[in-house]
This record gives sequence, C-alpha cells and structure tokens, in this order.
Amino acid sequence: MFSFGKKKKPKIDLEQHELLEHAQKRISQKKKLFTHFVVFLIGSIFLILANKVLKYGEPHDWSVWIVLVWLFFLCLHAFNVFVTQKFMGQDWERKQRERLVALQKKKIAEIQKEIETDFPLSKINKKKE
Repeated sequence: MFSFGKKKKPKIDLEQHELLEHAQKRISQKKKLFTHFVVFLIGSIFLILANKVLKYGEPHDWSVWIVLVWLFFLCLHAFNVFVTQKFMGQDWERKQRERLVALQKKKIAEIQKEIETDFPLSKINKKKE
C-alpha cells in the first residue's frame, strides 16, 4: 500500500532526452522573442508619446529613429530564432559534434602511432629485464 522507498523514475533514452532539451531550448528562444516584442511595443508607444504628446525634444523626431533601430534589432532576433535555427539547428549541431569527435579520434590515433614508433614496447620490456 504505502511505499516509503525511492520513487521509480521513468527511464528516458538519450535520443528522447536530446529531443526534450531541444524543445525546451526552442520554447525558451520563442518566449524571449515574444517578450522582446512586447517590450518593443510598450517602449515604442512610450517613446512616441514622450516625443509627440509631451513635446520632449519636439523639434526633432528622435523617437522615430530610436524605434526604427529597435525594430531592426527585433527583426534580427526573429531572424535568429526562426531562420538561423532551421539551418543551424539540432541536426547541424549533431553533425558538427560527430565531425569534431572523429577529428579528435584521428589525432589520438596519430599520436598513439607516433608514440608506438618512437617508444616500442619491446624495447621497454627488454630494459626492465
């Protein structure tokens, strides 16, 4: 009836764990983009009101320039989330990781071969005797 031992955790294989991490990362990116968009809207309205209605720095339309620069950065953020992540997403990361691991294994094999030619085991064993 009552179990006071440790709760059994469902086992998740490595691929499912990677998929979950990737999904959490994408959700976080989209959430940050949405937050950026909301702050952009509120900030833009505030800047335009300060410039036009409150007549702060009225001779110049400084608020329009600030909003345009901010819009540019918001577009860059959206481009990064929706376009760049498609090309450099999870599959790209996996391929890069596999390529780097293969290069490391190749270098290790070369170093090991070099060590075996410079210091053969037969000479070391003869010196010990």
